[in-house]
Amino acid sequence: MLQGNWNYPTSIKFGAGRIRELPAIVKAAGIRRPLLVTDPGLAKSAMVTDAIRATETAGLPTAVFSGIKPNPVEKNIADGIAVYRAGKHDGVIAFGGGSALDAGKAIAFLSGQKRPIWDFEDVGDNWMRADPVGIAPTVAIPTTSGTGSEVGRVSVVGDETLHKKRLIFHPRIMPVAVIEDPELTLGLPPHITAATGMDALAHAFEAYCVDVYHPIADGVALEAMRLIKEWLPVATRDGKSIEARSHMMAAATMGATAFQKGLGAIHSLSHTVGALYDLHHGLLNAVFMPYVLLYNRREIEPKMILLARYLGLPKQGFEGVLDWTLELRRAIGIPHKLSELKVDTSKLDKMVADCVADPTAPTNPRPIDAASSRRLYEQALEGRLS
Repeated sequence: MLQGNWNYPTSIKFGAGRIRELPAIVKAAGIRRPLLVTDPGLAKSAMVTDAIRATETAGLPTAVFSGIKPNPVEKNIADGIAVYRAGKHDGVIAFGGGSALDAGKAIAFLSGQKRPIWDFEDVGDNWMRADPVGIAPTVAIPTTSGTGSEVGRVSVVGDETLHKKRLIFHPRIMPVAVIEDPELTLGLPPHITAATGMDALAHAFEAYCVDVYHPIADGVALEAMRLIKEWLPVATRDGKSIEARSHMMAAATMGATAFQKGLGAIHSLSHTVGALYDLHHGLLNAVFMPYVLLYNRREIEPKMILLARYLGLPKQGFEGVLDWTLELRRAIGIPHKLSELKVDTSKLDKMVADCVADPTAPTNPRPIDAASSRRLYEQALEGRLS
C-alpha cells in the first residue's frame, strides 16, 4: 500500500573543523553541566581533552564517563547514570564510535526514568512508558563512519544475563544536535575504517531491500551506497584523505537515516553473534552480507537491477551486485568465513533462537525461521555461497 509514517533526523553540523562549534551547540541544546560519554581509548585523546577544554572555557563544567565496553552492557549504562546523577548533570555529549554514542544516548534517556532499562525495549509500545520530562538532551559527535547512531532513535545494549543484544527505543533518544567533523576520523586504522564502512553499507542495503513503501529512505539509501562504493576503498587505503573521510561520514549518517524503514537478516544474524563473542558489529555485518543477499535473491532481484544501474556496475542485475559485494570485501580485507573470526558451532542453537527473535528479523524481505537461520549460519561458518 502506498502509505507510511515517516520521521527524519535532527540538526547536523557537517564539515571539517565543525568541532570548534561544540560549546555553542551545547548551550543551544540547553545543557549547562554536560557529562561527556566516551570509550576508554578516546578518554585521554587530544580530541576529547580539546573538547573538554573548549566547553569549560565557555563556562560549561564538563565531567567524563568512559566505563563502557566495545559492545556496551546494562552495567555500563547503570554506572554512567550514577555518575550523571551524582554530578548533577543536565545533558550528555556522546563522543566516539557506536559504543559511546549508544551508551551516551541511553544514559541521557534513562537519567530521569524510574523504570528499569529493559522496560523500554523496542517491543510494541514500550516506549510510551517513558516519562518525557526525564529524558535529558544529547549532543552526538561520531568519530567513526559506520553505525550512524548519531541519528538513531535506538540504543543497542547488551543483556549479560541473556547473552544477547537488546534495543532500547524512544523517539527522543535521538540526539538534539550532531557535529560531524571528518577530521575526527583521520586517525582510524584501515581495519576499523573497513568494518565501520561495511556497517554503513549494510544499513543502506538492508533499508533499501525492506518491502515497505518509503521512497525517501530508498533514495537516501541508494546515494549512501554510491558514496560507499566510490569512497570506502579510498578511505581504507588512504586514511588521511579528508574528501574520502567526509563522504564516508555522510554515507554512514545516510544509512542510519534510511534504516528507519527497517533492517533484515544481516543484522538478525550479527546481533546474536556479537553478543555471544563480543565481536565488532560492522565486521559481522560485512561477513554475513553475501549469504543474506543470496538468501533474499528471489524477493529483491528487481531492486538489484535498479541498484546495479545506479552504481554503474560493469555487470548488471543481481549477479553484478553480488560480484561487487564480494570484490569490495576482498579489497578492504573483510574475512569471507565466520569461522575466521573464531566463531564455531558450539553456540549455534542459541544463535539460531536469538536470530529468529531479533527485532530486525520481521522486516527481512524473505521470512526467517529457525531452519533458515541455521542454514545461513552454517553457510557463513563454512564460507559456502549456495
